[in-house]
Amino acid sequence: MAKNKKTSKLTKAEQKYVVGRLLGFAKRFIPLFVIAFIFAAVSTVMSHYIPVLVGNGIDLIIDKGNVDFDGIAKILPVILVLTVAGAILDWFVRLIATRAGTMIVRDIRAEAVRKLQKLPVSYFDNHASGDVLSRIIADTDRLSEGLLTGLIQLYSSVLGIVITLVFMIIIDWKVALIVAILTPMSMFVAGFIASRTFSLFKKRSATSAEQTALIDEAVGGRDVITAFSHQKASLAAFDEINDRYRKVTTNAVFYSSITNPATRFVNNLVYFGVALVSALLSITSGSSITPGGISTLLMYASNYAKPFNELSGVVTELQSSLASALRIFELLDAEEMTPDADDAAELNAEELSGKLEAHDLAFSYTDKPFMENMNFWAKPGQRIAIVGPTGCGKTTLVNLFMRFYEPTGGSIEVDGKDISKVTRKSLRSCFGMVLQDTWLSSGTIRENIAMGRPDATDEEVIAAAKAAHAHSFIKRLPQGYDTPLGEDGGRLSQGQKQLLCIARVMLCLPPMLILDEATSSIDLRTEIKINRAFAELMEGRTSFIVAHRLNTIKNADCILVMRDGKIVEQGRHDELIEKNGFYAELYGAQFKHVEA
Repeated sequence: MAKNKKTSKLTKAEQKYVVGRLLGFAKRFIPLFVIAFIFAAVSTVMSHYIPVLVGNGIDLIIDKGNVDFDGIAKILPVILVLTVAGAILDWFVRLIATRAGTMIVRDIRAEAVRKLQKLPVSYFDNHASGDVLSRIIADTDRLSEGLLTGLIQLYSSVLGIVITLVFMIIIDWKVALIVAILTPMSMFVAGFIASRTFSLFKKRSATSAEQTALIDEAVGGRDVITAFSHQKASLAAFDEINDRYRKVTTNAVFYSSITNPATRFVNNLVYFGVALVSALLSITSGSSITPGGISTLLMYASNYAKPFNELSGVVTELQSSLASALRIFELLDAEEMTPDADDAAELNAEELSGKLEAHDLAFSYTDKPFMENMNFWAKPGQRIAIVGPTGCGKTTLVNLFMRFYEPTGGSIEVDGKDISKVTRKSLRSCFGMVLQDTWLSSGTIRENIAMGRPDATDEEVIAAAKAAHAHSFIKRLPQGYDTPLGEDGGRLSQGQKQLLCIARVMLCLPPMLILDEATSSIDLRTEIKINRAFAELMEGRTSFIVAHRLNTIKNADCILVMRDGKIVEQGRHDELIEKNGFYAELYGAQFKHVEA
């Protein structure tokens, strides 16, 4: 669909699309909305009939000592009943609308979360995680606010305008005509001012962002600024932005503040016109308008203007909600990963030997090829190291093994089976993966280690932690294995979080391993222990080791040397050193760097 919007204004085509999608989610709640609209209509009629009764009551006060108390006594209970009944109905309207609106948003948010499980990794490569979270959380909240307040308020406002106009026409069509002509002026005035101030507020937001970025830069780079005596230039840049922010804020607030007095002026003008015209008509011979009728018309004139003042705000709120809905539906409409074929085979991790082959493998992120004609194989139990400069495709290659990406050409086979023809779940159960970037869920340490095997016993969890050299620091925690972890591991160090991720894989003991810089966040002493544990873990298992520190993969059975998305060399460490090719160049440069 449409691109993300910088403003909240949508085209008619986008509005039609969003409303249609919303109706799809709201379809099963239509009876609730119908009841809410009926109750709102009845409540509005009741509240607008009260001024007529008040006017009738005033007409019963004829003169001093000439008051129809019996007539007034009959009117007062009716006013009380209409007021109470209207309030109850209005409460029911908001209750029903809240229930229906929150359930619709609940369904949309649940659909969005389910969608995340179906999106390919490439989607998250092209969309910042903050943007995705904003669509699911902030945009759905904004949509909820628009559905709950904007829709019902819009309906009530329009209905109130129509009913008020009908009652005024019944009393005197001439006065009603004056009100109908003058009152919309307040909305036009508000809309005119809002259209002029919109660009000013937008400019203010942009200038504020500039200011925040400069302050963040000054605080973060304080030492560098001081070291290079750049304080005066930094202050001058801040003063310039700060002065621009002052000017644009002053202009925006000044022009926006005109809205309220301008609309109040129009409303008072309408009120004055109704009072003057109805008073003149009342003293005109042949006129049926009464003092009570004048009072009723004045109340209507006052109430009639309010919906017009509210409508501009309601429309803006609905536009914002529709814009948020568009962003959510863009997520829901994103292309999903190719589903498993109906006849996809199931791999059995317990029976897998661990043989992996790549035949003429090709892959591209864009129209430009990234990998082409890659051929290699790994025998069961071999340790395959994948090395190369940053951006050469090492992580991309192991992502292809896991089907996080789909090849654009060629094939990858595990035990002779094309992985594109097996289920993703069974394929991934055959791999244990430890990444450079750790991830832990909110829960206890025990639950995080047992993520791949929820049915594991306490003894098995502890054994895995010991094998990963995590047991000692876990026991030092206040609650041991039952210690709850906050977001992304809470206060654990990066190395401790990495140890837990390694323990998680050691508990599953899959037939194949992928270690993507798995010890990068661990100190040298712990790394030596972990490498010993990995040596035991990799025994008899096909392992793919992505490494930057080349001295850690000297004992690999085969080293795949990558450059610009291609395998330029492969062989054992000694063989590649003797070739004096690209690997030898990388190793020599790293060795010299270490010596230096």
